[in-house]
Amino acid sequence: MRVLVFGAGGFIGSHLCRRLLESGYEVTAVDVRRDYKVRSFEGHPALTYITQDIRDHAWPLDAYVRDSDLVIDLIAHANPGLYIRIPLEVFQLNFIENLRIAESCVRHGKRLIQFSTCEVYGRTVASIEGIGLQDPEDPRHATFSEDRSELILGPVCKHRWIYASAKQLLERVLHAYGLEQGLNYTIIRPFNFIGPNIDFLPDERDGIPRVFSFFMDALMHGRPMVLVNGGRQRRCYTYIDDAIDCTQRIVENPGGVCDRQIFNIGHPGNEVRISEFAVMMREIYMEKFARRGERAVEIVEQSGEEFYGAGYDDSDRRIPDITKARTLLGWEPKWGLRAMLEATMEYYVNEYARDVLGSHRIPAEA
Repeated sequence: MRVLVFGAGGFIGSHLCRRLLESGYEVTAVDVRRDYKVRSFEGHPALTYITQDIRDHAWPLDAYVRDSDLVIDLIAHANPGLYIRIPLEVFQLNFIENLRIAESCVRHGKRLIQFSTCEVYGRTVASIEGIGLQDPEDPRHATFSEDRSELILGPVCKHRWIYASAKQLLERVLHAYGLEQGLNYTIIRPFNFIGPNIDFLPDERDGIPRVFSFFMDALMHGRPMVLVNGGRQRRCYTYIDDAIDCTQRIVENPGGVCDRQIFNIGHPGNEVRISEFAVMMREIYMEKFARRGERAVEIVEQSGEEFYGAGYDDSDRRIPDITKARTLLGWEPKWGLRAMLEATMEYYVNEYARDVLGSHRIPAEA
């Protein structure tokens, strides 16, 4: 099978391409850059890697879609700092440019696996002022189902939601193309994947990466770990190996069970407050990776607007209902939170520090 992967050089894309190649697929990988993330699979005889920005409409995107058997689209600005700083560009890439890929799949009758986001669920009912719930902490109020849950986003002036809005609109258009023109799509909503290659660290380039990378950068450089709005938000973290296992089953699509379906991919048992997440990362770092005599960094608080800028908002809590993945695909996540943190932090302290930053850390026990 010939698989065309857009966004192949990113965090999820690089792990997915390696798995597809190992499983015998022929992969055409497209990304705007080619950096350290692709080292684990570049040079494979079944790989064609194309460094290309799909916003260049002179590039023959349509021909590549036509010549593939399956299209996987991971292209996105998935960075909260960008939602605040360049919301129009976030919308244009995440909806308009991705829609071009979908429409090409419609023209050529190709199956499309579209990566969306769990952010489309927005905020919980419990977070809305004035709604009286007998037990607002009950996980039922924060557990999201692909086909039943309401999608509650913040007001327009909180333009941080433009990312979720663009992704949600793309999902709705794919659904409409499926109804009216027979598009065979599968939508994936990832729940906070982490693992090796998750992000650049802040020192490397402009932009604000995700929580893990900011905390990791703080630990490696002895800076305070900043909790935005006190770190009260809760997330369910999912290890990348578990996520790729589920995605591979969606690619294989046994008996067509994934046709025109939406799947949550996440680990409902790994829910944690961001403040607790920071403490756990600091404990692991001091136990396993700190140099002799190195002192634990501070954990401090900062408001969302101070950290990101005006227009910031956030979802309070999100737990994936993975009944569909369990039932249709026989998938179950395996990695617990502490184990995935230890594995990911080890990568950043050792391989990433050596290969990308040019410095190798000495573990505490050495």
